[in-house]
Amino acid sequence: MKTDYLNSVTKQFEYYKLLGDKTIAQLPDDKLTWQFNQESNSIATIIKHLSGNMLSRWTDFLTSDGEKEWRNRDAEFENDVLTKDAIVKLWEDGWKCFLDTLKSLKEDDLEKIIYIRNQGHTVTEAINRQLAHYPYHVGQMVFIGKMILNENWQSLSIPRGNSNSYNAEKFSKEKTRAHFTDEFLKDKDNTK
Repeated sequence: MKTDYLNSVTKQFEYYKLLGDKTIAQLPDDKLTWQFNQESNSIATIIKHLSGNMLSRWTDFLTSDGEKEWRNRDAEFENDVLTKDAIVKLWEDGWKCFLDTLKSLKEDDLEKIIYIRNQGHTVTEAINRQLAHYPYHVGQMVFIGKMILNENWQSLSIPRGNSNSYNAEKFSKEKTRAHFTDEFLKDKDNTK
């Protein structure tokens, strides 16, 4: 059961990374720093925050507090990363640190206690905390991308008006045991 959990959450996180990847890829460079208003975040700012969080939480995950002394969380919310290359590097660095650590965990690690700002969490609780946090921000990125691109947005799920044909295709197949992300992640692997 615990191995299933680690495999399942890893696939979930990889799926949300893929949604972010596809959002970033659709947008022109200058739109990654676009803000709806002064109180909202740009995609670049969200990426800075996610990367900062991932690097802080998942560096030396089992042995040091998840809120590192070197993290400058307030600076993550400054909209000052201007090139797409720099934004993508932050995105990839954060996800690499996080996914490498997640994939290194073993069943026996799940009940260990780690700390975030001196608050104890089991490893499972820490993973679940991020499973709520990271998709929350990826959803913001997708929403911003849709606002910017409007009718030029390429759907990342079942396109509007295609639910019936999508369901008909799914129900035409035999029942199988699979993770819902398998088809999306398979497509990602085929594009490399």
